[in-house]
Amino acid sequence: MNSIAVKKERGLNNPIIAQRFMADPYAIEYEGTVYVYGSNDSGSLYKDENGNYYRNSYSNIKSINCISSDDMVNWTDHGIIQVASDDISGRDGIAKWASNSWAPAACYNTVTNPETGKEQLMFFLYFANSAANIGVLVSESPVGPWRDPLGKPMITRETPGCDGVEWLFDPAVLVDDNGDAYIYFGGGVPEGKQRAPGTARVAKLGKDMISIDGEAVKIDAPYIFEDSGINKIGDTYYYSYCTNWSKEAGDAMGIAQISYMTSKNPMGPFEYKGEIMQNPGQSEYFSQKAWGNNHHCILGFNGKYYMFYHTPQYEIDIDLKLEDVPDKCAYRTTYVDMVSVSADGALHVAKMTKNGTVAQLKDFNPFKETKAATFVWGEGVSTEPKNIANENRNTEMDMNLRLVDKQGWIGISNVDFSTESFKDITLKAASDTDCEVKFYIDEICEENILGKVNISKTGSTDNFSVFKGNIYMDCDDIKEVHDLFITLDCDTCGSVMVDSWMLA
Repeated sequence: MNSIAVKKERGLNNPIIAQRFMADPYAIEYEGTVYVYGSNDSGSLYKDENGNYYRNSYSNIKSINCISSDDMVNWTDHGIIQVASDDISGRDGIAKWASNSWAPAACYNTVTNPETGKEQLMFFLYFANSAANIGVLVSESPVGPWRDPLGKPMITRETPGCDGVEWLFDPAVLVDDNGDAYIYFGGGVPEGKQRAPGTARVAKLGKDMISIDGEAVKIDAPYIFEDSGINKIGDTYYYSYCTNWSKEAGDAMGIAQISYMTSKNPMGPFEYKGEIMQNPGQSEYFSQKAWGNNHHCILGFNGKYYMFYHTPQYEIDIDLKLEDVPDKCAYRTTYVDMVSVSADGALHVAKMTKNGTVAQLKDFNPFKETKAATFVWGEGVSTEPKNIANENRNTEMDMNLRLVDKQGWIGISNVDFSTESFKDITLKAASDTDCEVKFYIDEICEENILGKVNISKTGSTDNFSVFKGNIYMDCDDIKEVHDLFITLDCDTCGSVMVDSWMLA
């Protein structure tokens, strides 16, 4: 899966995923959990003969990352959705006709099942096949398995109203209060049309969510480049986008910024209102080298608004050894910060940060089985599918924590130990060597050790067994909220996989 070793110090809540590069984020909320989907930039992450990684190439983006969180700080890795076939990795794609899977958009809606005739809640994942057309996958679950219901693109250049769209990509989708749904897409700057490119579109989706109802309508977004976004706040529809790189855009509003327009109708016309967010390369907390194409998604959740966006800042921070190929691209990954909504409805992101401006929504429960691929900080670890032999499965990867170095650790924020008594740690793992797994409260030091689990050889890293370990602390002494750190220590790199853990 081209995962890399995590390098995130305690307190650095951004990026939200650090074991793979994830661009073009799109977030939805379902039953109290936020799911984020994004282009898997790690499709290019292979080493050359000198040990350097190849630079990113968008043509190698053929899968979509999926992660989730119910507290907006600790994130669970659900692996990749293999949309297009990948000759490099040998994985088969779900959409046999597609060559790429750029910039996904997701939603769910109640539709009629064509086989049973009954109403059913379904999830829809729209993606761009390069800039040529837009496809859709469907599932009964936000994490798959996914399937291709059409066997072909949903939107093409022959779709009515798509004339003049340079780049047929970057979808965003809105399901309105009455169940009607709309898809927004497009981009590109025709020569001489920097001020009014005319390349953004909105179309109503059919009741089946996999067809277009009527003709696509132009959105006259000034200085648009790409990256459609859509939100409804109150009775107002917010269309947001990335401005282009022209001098004219720079003079008028700023290049590669996230700007927005509003309307009282989901299909417009929209009126320009202003800028929401600068380019990440302008953030005082990031390097000036973090300039790049700007891609965003705004999620409203529990009365607050969150800006998910990508930046190459993490690639810069970890100093990845890269081939010096000037015509290739940076690796981007996903960050999240707060969006303020003023009394007059104006949207603004004040800060783009490594620490993160998002407050944890609730404390973490250690008394339920927790996937080990759930954490916020870490080092010397990565994630990997459980059964390596079946890695060419195209959806619903069962991800595990993998030890990359001989010692590694993960951190989980705000763990609530106050709700139950406990006397041991249960851990499910696979290993071809002996390993010590230690749990610490607040800090990795001997006086703060909570407990330990000894893992013995299981024969291979895909032969899992359940292990139990002792608690060293008196659980009555830690009836509070603490950060939890889990360390892995063995003699051989890459020889331990942890599926899950819990206190009991």
